[in-house]
Formats: sequence, structure tokens, C-alpha cells
Amino acid sequence: MTPEREDRIVRVLEKRQDNITVVLENVFDPHNISAVMRTCDAVGVQEIYVLNSRIAPHKRWGAKSSSSADKWLTIHQYTDAVACFGDLRKKYDRILTTHLSSDAISLHAIDFADRIALVFGNEHSGVSEEIRALADGNFIIPQVGIIKSLNISVACAVTLYEAFRQKTIVGHYAQRQLSEKGYNELLSKWSRGAWDMPEPSAMDRMDPE
Repeated sequence: MTPEREDRIVRVLEKRQDNITVVLENVFDPHNISAVMRTCDAVGVQEIYVLNSRIAPHKRWGAKSSSSADKWLTIHQYTDAVACFGDLRKKYDRILTTHLSSDAISLHAIDFADRIALVFGNEHSGVSEEIRALADGNFIIPQVGIIKSLNISVACAVTLYEAFRQKTIVGHYAQRQLSEKGYNELLSKWSRGAWDMPEPSAMDRMDPE
């Protein structure tokens, strides 16, 4: 591995966040899942949970949509909602679903300094009643148009960039968030797979600080 690629891996790992995750419940289109993965990678969300309790587990993601982002993420797949949420509770203090309800809070009212999991439902019916019952509450993305919904991958991107904004302000990207063990495990894994890493663009070579 070249020194340039090693430096790139280290710089990315230093920005990875272990206190925020995305949960996708029964999302049908693998291209939507892949687009979410690409956004997760972009803002440093390392873990993503894919729950397929009502549809068959996906055998592959939409490669074009993900731009191979899945290779650099930790993806957990579940077929049982209770088991999924049991594991989420071990790592995250708050679980919120995207659902329009009378008690839903605005995206901008969420404190992303917390350890938080964000649940997005499928393209047709949204987050299920079962999952809403397991979660701690609901949030909505403010909108003023006729159609009160966004494509799931767009909704996730809007949400994660609000998280990115808040976490930048409180300094979560200024110091390493991964545990020593988690950091070293990913460093070893990524270093072995560095041959498949895309060549850095001009923007990648710029110092983000």
C-alpha cells in the first residue's frame, strides 16, 4: 500500500463516528439502500443496520448507487426486529423513527451530540407500527410543499447532513470517536482492501482542516 493511500485511510478513520447509526426497515429497492450507504460514508457514519423482517434479505446492493461505499461500512443485517433493537440498545441511547405523528419532533430539534439511531421505513408504508412501538419517538423533516414526503435516500441524506452540521459544531469530527479496538480493527481491514480503494480526487488531496 502506498503512503498516500495509508494516509487517506487514517484521515478517514479519524472522522468516523461511532455514536450515530442508520436503520433501514424493509426497504425494497437495493438502490435506495446503496444510496443511503453512500451518504453514510460521506458523513462518517460507520455502521448501518438493515432489517428485513417482512421481505427477503437482500443478496446484493445497487453497486452504481453505492459507488462501493458498502465495502467501507459495517453492515448489520437482521430478520428479527426485537433482536435488532436489542443490539441497538446496547450501543445507542436514543432511537428515533421518521414518522408523521402528533408528537413527532422536528429534525432540527434533535440533539445529535447524543448516541442516536435513526430509523427509516420502506418506500410504500414507512416505518411499521411494530418498530414505532420499539423506538423512543418520531421525527419529521420540515416541508412546505404539497407532497409531504421525500424519497428515503433523500430523507436520509437531509437528516445525516443536519447531524453532520451539529456534530461539527460540537467537535465530534475534530477528535477520534472510534474506540481504540474499533479503530485498529477497521485500520487492519481497510489496509488489506486498499487495493480496491478508488483513486483520490483533487478534493480528496486537499487538507479538510
